[in-house]
Amino acid sequence: MLAVYFDCPGGPENLYVKEVMKPQPGEGEVLVKVSASALNRADIVQRRGKYPPPKGASDILGLEAAGSVAGLGPGCKGRWKIGDAVMALLSGGGQAEYVTVPEGYLMPIPNDMTFIQAAAIPEAWLTAFQLLHFVGKIQKGERVLIHAGASGVGVAAIQLVRLAKAVPIVTAGTQEKLKAAANAGAAAGFNYKSEDFSEKVLEFTQGAGVDIILDCVGGSYWEKNLSCLSTDGRWIVYGLLGGGEVHGDLFARLLSKRGSIHTSLLRSRDKEAIIFKMLFFLQYKERLVKAFTEDVLPYFSRGASPHLETLIDSIYPLHEIAEAHRLMEENKNIGKIVIEMP
Repeated sequence: MLAVYFDCPGGPENLYVKEVMKPQPGEGEVLVKVSASALNRADIVQRRGKYPPPKGASDILGLEAAGSVAGLGPGCKGRWKIGDAVMALLSGGGQAEYVTVPEGYLMPIPNDMTFIQAAAIPEAWLTAFQLLHFVGKIQKGERVLIHAGASGVGVAAIQLVRLAKAVPIVTAGTQEKLKAAANAGAAAGFNYKSEDFSEKVLEFTQGAGVDIILDCVGGSYWEKNLSCLSTDGRWIVYGLLGGGEVHGDLFARLLSKRGSIHTSLLRSRDKEAIIFKMLFFLQYKERLVKAFTEDVLPYFSRGASPHLETLIDSIYPLHEIAEAHRLMEENKNIGKIVIEMP
């Protein structure tokens, strides 16, 4: 099969498409013929050599894919049949013509949705759903600050916050991105490059601050985040685009607000790493996928109210994978960058 590959870490120019062995489904796994995948920040960092795949995962890039069931491994429980249209959250391997997936990680693609649209769902939407419901325990009426509001996770989080009858507030770096976030349902948006978002958030919330912060930036935002975090607020860190170092009295300020910090990396919850961490963790992704499939996926169907939508920035054929990486590195995309298989 064809797959994205790089021989040594570095820039986008190191990426190319090569022929590799097609994987075979193991116990409880499904072989999926991939029609489309999507690009994520983790792919960029892995290509640079700073984010190796979890033990036992494919070293091919790609954390999500949409396609059709092409084979069933031993021990499958009959959830899927050959030809079913499915999408999947992966620990790697999505940017290839075939990928194997534990059957519990697969989700059905709604009948009126294309593979291109479906490929933009698994990583971004499951990440946002996990952060808001499994980690943040979002409640009706709460205020949620979402950094990178026009990213794949950001656009998903805005709509999921609305679905939970809470209030989404975003930051972004351009007016175009703020407009896209507003179109997705953001109640307010602030340009972090031209204004102090913490002051604006406090002004918008009449001094109360936000109950949850979804933070993919990290260290460089810590003071402003704490300034606009409400009493008993939850600050959830799921990325470190702004670095991991903190200089200052973080704990005293956090303690003064009775705030809490949570961290989450969905990819690291792979099978090999969690076999020794009790059955609860072994089933974590399956529980997440099941909850999302039951509670959120129906709202993607045409005619559903409220209606959820993916936001796709651009579509690249597999052999132009380097150009797709360059676009993401330039931080110009609004929504997901989708990779189409030949």
